[in-house]
Amino acid sequence: QLVESGGGSVQTGGSLSLSCAASGSTSDTYCYGWYRQAPGKEREGVASVGIDNRADYAESVKGRFAISWDNAKNTMTLRMNNLKPEDAGTYYCAAPDARQPYKCLPSGTLTFNHRGKGTLVTVSS
Repeated sequence: QLVESGGGSVQTGGSLSLSCAASGSTSDTYCYGWYRQAPGKEREGVASVGIDNRADYAESVKGRFAISWDNAKNTMTLRMNNLKPEDAGTYYCAAPDARQPYKCLPSGTLTFNHRGKGTLVTVSS
């Protein structure tokens, strides 16, 4: 099970942190990530992190977002700085089934078998 928290509303230039707690079978995989979806737009892989904390980011968020994994807490965090209106949307935590092939990349998050219910991020200009 993946449970997100931390969404909310901020103004342009503001910051938010999202968290994702993994439990059960989702805590046994080797990669976690976030993707987002805005109304009327396709899903976009945002960031991914391995349990060794190797991180990758979509070009659109590089330099502004930071993703990390805490092995002790089985929790992933996405720190979002300098938020822009185009960052708004529902953010989903995702993880692959460790028994299936996967790519631990932002684009790979769109294919992960497990995901949370999502948390809404609103950015006002």
